[in-house]
Order: sequence, then C-alpha cells, then structure tokens
Amino acid sequence: MSDDAGTGKPEAAAKDAGAPAADETTAKPAAGTSAGTSAGSSKGAAAAGTAKGPAGVAAAKAAALAASRPAPTVLKSGIGEVVYRPSLLQPMSRRGFFGWLSIGWITFTAAMGGFLTAATRFMFPNVLFEPPSTFKAGNPNDYVVGQVDERWKEAYGVWLVRTETGFYALSTTCTHLGCTPNWLAAENKFKCPCHGSGFYPTGINFEGPAPRPLERYRIAMTDDGQLFIDKNTKFQQEKGQWESPGAFLDYSA
Repeated sequence: MSDDAGTGKPEAAAKDAGAPAADETTAKPAAGTSAGTSAGSSKGAAAAGTAKGPAGVAAAKAAALAASRPAPTVLKSGIGEVVYRPSLLQPMSRRGFFGWLSIGWITFTAAMGGFLTAATRFMFPNVLFEPPSTFKAGNPNDYVVGQVDERWKEAYGVWLVRTETGFYALSTTCTHLGCTPNWLAAENKFKCPCHGSGFYPTGINFEGPAPRPLERYRIAMTDDGQLFIDKNTKFQQEKGQWESPGAFLDYSA
C-alpha cells in the first residue's frame, strides 16, 4: 500500500480524495460565461430602465439586442477553446419560402397581363364611328316655308332650309375653327358660340372671324318622293358652286 502511494500515482489519490475531474473543471468556465452574459444583460436592462433621454433610449436598444442574442457556445479542444456565436438571422422556413415564391409569381403574372393588355389595345385602336354621309330627310311637305329646320342637326350635322322656291342643306360646321353655331330664330341668324361668327339664313357670313360662308351639301329628290341629302358632295359659295346642280333643290309647294 505504501509503495503505491509513494511511487507517484497522484491521479488515483486525487480521485479518492474527491478532487474534481478535468472535464468538470473545463465545463465550469462555459457555465460561468453564460451566467455572466445573462447577468450582464439583466444589469444592462436595469440600467436602461433608469436612464432617461436619448442615452436611455440607446441603452434600452442595446440591452434588448443583448437579451435577444443567443448565448455563445464554448467548446474545449486539444488546441484551445472554440467559441460558436449564433447569428441573429434565422434561416427562412419552408412555408416562408413558398409564400415569397407565390408573391413573386403573382407579381410576374400581373405584369405580363398588363403588357399583353397594352399590346392588344395597340393592335385595335379607337375607331370613330361617324353618322352615315347620306340619308333621307322625309317628305318635302313636312317642312315650313321660310324656316330653318334643326331636326337633323344632332344626328347628321345638317340644317334644312325651305324657301318659297325650294330647299338647300347647310353644314353645321363653322368655317372659322369648326365649332357648331346656334340658330337664333328671334335674331334670324346663325351665331357661333366659340368666337362670335354670325351667318345669315342663307349661310353667308357677316360678322366675326369666319372667313367664308357655311358650306352646302347636295340635296335631291328620291323616286319615292323624299328629300335625299348627300354629305359627300359639298358646295362653297366663294368658289361659285352654289349655282351648281345639287346645291339647291327646286320645289314649289
């Protein structure tokens, strides 16, 4: 027995005496480190709670960051201590990944849909549907001698005027800038609301900036006895065309 004790087996003696093992000794600093970190975070949070002003706000943020950071892991190796510090950035979950993927596909689909809509719209531009350029204006006896009839103004842009000897059809487009004059029966004239041009019932301009009289359309009689207006043929007074056939329809009551 004395030989074993004297021959230098301190490890056995130490073990018998209840000395801590090497592994237990090395594990304590790690635990102490974690405890120290937690204690430090608690003290920082307490200090941030007592501080006021901008310094208090900054201290509170620092304490919250320290409290939310995972504690580092300390491992012993043959060449020293290895410390693993977890990152605050958590890996994206599978559900989150597919959620963002769905949002991306929806955005892409919406963008492509808008592009295709614009392309289709470009291929089919707006088309202005104008009224027919020819129409029947009814029986001549439906019109009163000496009056300007406005029944075709809105639909066809035509005034029909009956005189004692016949009919003529006036355009409702002002020869100044293309506005539509109004017929003022009380003043016996056409008056343009845009720039004040005035026209006699015959279509001759006499006031305002209009440079020439109103134009006339071709007027004729159909085989069934109705008035026929053809807007494809126009007659201008300044060119002497009001005397041409079609500018005036002879008709006596």
